[in-house]
Amino acid sequence: MAGLSSPTVALSPHEITPGRPMALQVHDAIRRAILTLALKPGEALSEKELALRLGVSRTPVREALIKLSDEGLVDVFPQRGTLVAPIRIAEVMEAQFVREALETAVVRRAAEQADGHLAPTLAGNIEAQASAAHAGERDAFLRLDEAFHRSLSEAVALPRAWKTIQNVKGQLDRVRYLSLPEAGQLATLTGEHADIAEAIRLRDPDLAAERMKHHLQAVFGTVRKLMREQPALFN
Repeated sequence: MAGLSSPTVALSPHEITPGRPMALQVHDAIRRAILTLALKPGEALSEKELALRLGVSRTPVREALIKLSDEGLVDVFPQRGTLVAPIRIAEVMEAQFVREALETAVVRRAAEQADGHLAPTLAGNIEAQASAAHAGERDAFLRLDEAFHRSLSEAVALPRAWKTIQNVKGQLDRVRYLSLPEAGQLATLTGEHADIAEAIRLRDPDLAAERMKHHLQAVFGTVRKLMREQPALFN
């Protein structure tokens, strides 16, 4: 596999575009920078500096930081200011519990009920994942990974299930991102997605749920490894 590309430079005015609510875009930009560790645990966050970097006023930045605090991705201290939160193991495990419970139920329903449009959607996504994995494009791969899982909820008319997962998995996503540079990791994830898609195509709910569970529980090994190698990131 080609050498992994560096993360996109975080937080520039180019990330803000017309047509979407400003506060939502600012939240998404800062959240993405935290999840990809362009903004690292313990790093101080200044409303003024973030506003300047994104080319916006301080109001949407303030709103974004409040929401990110609710998601557990930033900590607000009255005397110390706002800091990027550490990766809290208890929150990672809780997020994993919620995600596994919801996604195994979703994939069961997909295997039972999904129409003929889902299989080609998943196949096209997996093909794109394989290309991103071969090129070592982490950020592109993550977007495709998110789209793969989101498409399962949408295919069975459960979009709020995916929204719930999104709301709890910020801490989990930082662990996932840290694991991506490992040799062969992107290809492994692509293969696991292909296995899930095959179980759906076979209309085997038990197999689909088993493969989803295996796919999601791989994060436990990742957490143990990263805690040994980069303990300063964790709490």
